[in-house]
Amino acid sequence: MARLAANRWTSAILPALLIHIPIGTVYCWSVFKQLIADQLNASPSSVEWAFSLAIFFLGMSAAFAGPMVEKNIKRSALVSMICFVVGFAGTGVSIALHCLPGVFVCYGAIMGVGLGVGYLTPVKNLMLWFADNKGLATGIAVAGFGLAKAIASPVMEWLIGTIGLVAMFYVLAAVYAVMMLVGFLLIRRPAGWVYDPATSHVSRRTILRKPVFWGIWIAFYLNITCGLALISQEKDILHDVLQSFPQYTGLNQSELATAIAGVIGLVLAVDAVFNAAGRIGFSTISDHLKRRESVYQIIFVMSIAVCLLQVVLNSIDNALLWAVLAMLFLVNAGYGGGFSTLPVLLDQHFGTKTVSTTHGLTLSAWAFAGLSGNQLASFVVTHAPDQAHRYAALIPVITALYAVALASVTLVKQAGRQR
Repeated sequence: MARLAANRWTSAILPALLIHIPIGTVYCWSVFKQLIADQLNASPSSVEWAFSLAIFFLGMSAAFAGPMVEKNIKRSALVSMICFVVGFAGTGVSIALHCLPGVFVCYGAIMGVGLGVGYLTPVKNLMLWFADNKGLATGIAVAGFGLAKAIASPVMEWLIGTIGLVAMFYVLAAVYAVMMLVGFLLIRRPAGWVYDPATSHVSRRTILRKPVFWGIWIAFYLNITCGLALISQEKDILHDVLQSFPQYTGLNQSELATAIAGVIGLVLAVDAVFNAAGRIGFSTISDHLKRRESVYQIIFVMSIAVCLLQVVLNSIDNALLWAVLAMLFLVNAGYGGGFSTLPVLLDQHFGTKTVSTTHGLTLSAWAFAGLSGNQLASFVVTHAPDQAHRYAALIPVITALYAVALASVTLVKQAGRQR
């Protein structure tokens, strides 16, 4: 039994973390995006497309990599390592050459493919090794993706301050290459597992014709869209709220800026913890529920509740800050939980044998949400009738989208019960 447990950790959990922690640093984009813009003499909005492309290629590469992961997990781990490391290092080369298109190609396209294939690679393996606790296993590994920002952001800032932006990309590319190489060497299927094309292969067209798939896809897409819309604006939301906070009214501009920056930094760190906790917590809860859709219902009801709370308390200064913090923390937890619970939800409807293919296809929602989430937030904020409280206009829109997501997953649950 001890040997089995060790094999589970060394053949599934550990390699999953060694792959997911490096690729999860895509969420550290805000650490250096302004520095890239400054060095390339480009506008931040134009540089921002590198991140959007990375998320888009993540989702689309995952959508097409499913059959490869089903057939050969070693190959997919190797492809992920090569694409991610080459793309990350190539981003440094592009910055050194002052080539913005190179950043788009390396960080957006090449690294994006590494992200998608790498994200998908460990998932089915974890579900095979932990057949009795699939949610917990995927939650622990995917938590590495969520925690990567909290781990890597301070390291990146230190490296940038010590050796410079370009060298930071080179050093971390080498570190991530070693981590992902070890993950590639360790990862393996359980003894006795054999790829059977007759049962493991499923036509993408067959999956795409099923209404249940689209119900899950819509709920997943809206959860990411709402999460990204809010997360992309959280610094500005906090800045606006804290500026009018009674405790800060007596400070001069310099003191106010320092105090606000400190609070925002702390909130963002706590955000990462809630994101990771949501990935582990919600997926673990799903192991103890009859229907996996129930976790998504909990996530959406919770998200709607904290958004409505913020709307109700919007005019009360002291209460508003706590309402905003509750909204940011719990939406982040639900955002993370939506990712970790997705594989076991798909397993419930389509079976473990084809979960890599169905999971990959559903992750295409991440690609489109990566393009629409930030843009939705920007559009709503820019066109808000009351520019003095422009960020408050975003909350009702997010609440309505969460309601649609709740309706979609509820229909999926009813369909599953009928079957």
